Amino acid sequence: QVQLVESGGGLVQAGGSLRLSCAASGGTFSAYFMGWFRQAPGKEREFVATISRSGGSTLYGDSMKFRFTISRDNAKRTAYLQMNSLKPEDTAVYYCAASGKGGLYGTTPNPYDYWGQGTQVTVSS
Repeated sequence: QVQLVESGGGLVQAGGSLRLSCAASGGTFSAYFMGWFRQAPGKEREFVATISRSGGSTLYGDSMKFRFTISRDNAKRTAYLQMNSLKPEDTAVYYCAASGKGGLYGTTPNPYDYWGQGTQVTVSS
């Protein structure tokens, strides 16, 4: 069983940056590929980024490319999401997730076994 705890959310002005962290406990962190998703009020959960177990492969949602960077530190059992050039439309609750299933990484919620409680990101204009 893996427990995930996100941190680093908050209020930021448009154009600013935030770094989200996802600390994992339980299980073998390096055995899971990781993902970040977000959900705004009244909208479906949206894929943000995913990273392979080794950290060598990453993939991003279209609107996050070149602005967001996903990374992980297996020794620290933590995944990160660096968000730059934030826009008001990035406002959402951000969730990290872990999957022990096969495959390099995942862009939909389906393969993920464990989810954090979410952290709120609010970008003001």
